[in-house]
Amino acid sequence: MITAGFRWLADADMASVPVEMRAECLRGLERVRSVQTAAHASVLSAFDHDGGYTDDGQGTSRTWLMWQTRVTLGAASGSVGWMRRLRAHPAVGAALREARVSGSWAQEICNLTDKLPESARDDADTILLAAAGEGAELADLASLADQMRRRLAEPDRDPGPGFEDRRLRLQTTLDGTGKLDGDLTSQCAAMLQAVLDTLGKKMGPEDDRSKAQRHHDAVAEACRRLLASGCLPDRAGQPAKLELQITLEELIRRITAAGRQDSGPGNAAAGRGGIWQGGPGIAGQLWPRLTDDTAPVPDPAPGWPLAAPGEECDASIVPLVTGYLDHDLLASLTAALASQSRVCDPGLCGKPLIHLDPDSLREVIITHATALLSGPRGLASILRTGTLDGAAASVSLPLDTGTSTETIPPHLRRAVIHRDRHCAAPGCTEPPAGCQVHHIRPRSQGGITKLTNLILLCSFHHLILVHEWDWTITLNADGTTTMTSPDGKRVYHSHSPPNAA
Repeated sequence: MITAGFRWLADADMASVPVEMRAECLRGLERVRSVQTAAHASVLSAFDHDGGYTDDGQGTSRTWLMWQTRVTLGAASGSVGWMRRLRAHPAVGAALREARVSGSWAQEICNLTDKLPESARDDADTILLAAAGEGAELADLASLADQMRRRLAEPDRDPGPGFEDRRLRLQTTLDGTGKLDGDLTSQCAAMLQAVLDTLGKKMGPEDDRSKAQRHHDAVAEACRRLLASGCLPDRAGQPAKLELQITLEELIRRITAAGRQDSGPGNAAAGRGGIWQGGPGIAGQLWPRLTDDTAPVPDPAPGWPLAAPGEECDASIVPLVTGYLDHDLLASLTAALASQSRVCDPGLCGKPLIHLDPDSLREVIITHATALLSGPRGLASILRTGTLDGAAASVSLPLDTGTSTETIPPHLRRAVIHRDRHCAAPGCTEPPAGCQVHHIRPRSQGGITKLTNLILLCSFHHLILVHEWDWTITLNADGTTTMTSPDGKRVYHSHSPPNAA
């Protein structure tokens, strides 16, 4: 009957109902929500007390709720939290059953009285509920609870650590996104508010982020600046170091793709010689799946790309390449060594026989030696895990770990800072400490790391405006800059055009 009533209300045409009736309906629904919270907590409490979750093979009521009612971990934790909360606050539970207080206010009252001695908690709940019923606001209830806490405080014989007033928890999901919640001290809240006010303000007319989105980016920017400051323990260099992971197969796929796309003189990929050229090249014969456009693209290595678009433009990067034993490649090389003139069997690769001179054959073997010897299933791993015991016999993933390398040389960074002095986006005066060096023409499109192709941009104009929203910022010959939206309808100039002579 309850479900049918709510279904009828959800299907009703509320647009034809007078506003006064809609308001009364919303007030009534909030009262119903309070009763529903108390009822759910009561049923769950009895279910949990008798261990009903064990009948379905679950270890806790939280996991039972997740799997049997199909709710998220956060929702299940919230239900268990209400169960425990109302066990400790029977007066609040009674107020919810009688719809004298909303669920959100009830939770705030419980949080306030949890800081008091357990012997005084019931009386404090009753006093705060009565004050709320008489029209007191949450700030008034907090002030009243603080007075209770000071009066009930006993002589501080053993102060203890004194950290009960602070808590912060960061939960991450499988895809790396996070949820942050906690209780901050007044000093910490004031400092965080100052960060949000300064770094979370609108950056210009082109900034159409919401307040919540600006505050998120402000926290990210504060962390980015702290990491780049060199003030954290065991962090050397500036800016922050990024670790980028990629499989050897994907690395060679990109190299062969570059060989197909860029074959002009002076191109780095083409300059490597025939071994790296796609299609008819040796890499295409040994790994046909790397040059076959119709073949499915393999899944990237876990964590690739670790950095968001644009974050690698001005950072110290440590590449990490992983690999595995390729049995098809091993068969091809074995056949080549046996014949001294052939590198690939027609039945294996589906390609004509390739005749190689000794120098070319030597180059092939050296080039692909790491693919045979390294990786979690490589020859080196098999020898080590087969001869050693304990932790030394565990699987080894890294194939190659590069040293930290700055994408923008220090001398060029200093020159860009000296020239631009602050963020070069029109209207932005963010100082160099909060800026990064950006390639005007991306390196993926042939952009060169030179002074005339570099510009100083703050994190918003660099990571969000350019790399997320696809705006363009150009450096004019006279040193001014022009910023253009993707549709070309909004154009901003750092300086007004010169007056006509």
